[in-house]
Amino acid sequence: MAEVVQAGLWGLVAGSALLLGAALGYGLRVPQKIIATVMAFGAGVLLSAVSFELVGEAYHQAGLTPAVAGTLIGALAYTAGNMWLARRGARHRKRSGNQQSAAQPSEAQQSGSGTALALGALLDGVPESAVIGVSLLDGGAVSLVTVAAVFISNVPEGLSSSAGMKKAGRTKGYVFGVWAAIAAASTVSAVLGYTVVGSFSPALIAAVTAVAAGAILAMIADTMIPEAFENAHLAIGLITVSGFLVSFALSHA
Repeated sequence: MAEVVQAGLWGLVAGSALLLGAALGYGLRVPQKIIATVMAFGAGVLLSAVSFELVGEAYHQAGLTPAVAGTLIGALAYTAGNMWLARRGARHRKRSGNQQSAAQPSEAQQSGSGTALALGALLDGVPESAVIGVSLLDGGAVSLVTVAAVFISNVPEGLSSSAGMKKAGRTKGYVFGVWAAIAAASTVSAVLGYTVVGSFSPALIAAVTAVAAGAILAMIADTMIPEAFENAHLAIGLITVSGFLVSFALSHA
């Protein structure tokens, strides 16, 4: 199978977890403690993948300067985009709506918030999917650890966000339309990660990998950990460490 097709299929696999989480969050009344627990676990999984599969790999390929610079650029770019979207109603896009102060706004409460929520989901998902395609550049085999980490973390993201969307009065068509579009975008991002970044020099590939890592780290801190902490703060450390160790074990299996 052509590697570009593999990149797209693995991106689709990882992105499909968002639809799975959305179905659970929209169709079932999932207890807040469960949502917080899986969100904390997913954050730990991603933290480990970023550390060992992305930043660590960028460092080994190109050294400290590209790894650090790329990570900072990724975090700055994500933060800038997130701040712009937050002012338009997407600040709490991954929140389940349990606390009114951190609930997603309805369209009536803030016009244009539906579009902002969709763009926010895209902002969160693109860096994760792009690195799946980039991972194929190293020996022609996808990093299964990266795919697994993105898949595992996407389930609680979709679950919590869709629960919040439902409480904000979003229709079923809107909720599943958003996540289906993000799953499709994940496929495209993985393909672009392989085809576009593949033409770069090794040092530039390492820098791009680090940029994605920085964006993912900023996303974890800004959108995943707050939801987990708010509802499971007494156990969040242990749960997050457990997710970290599961991803660490996969990367060293």
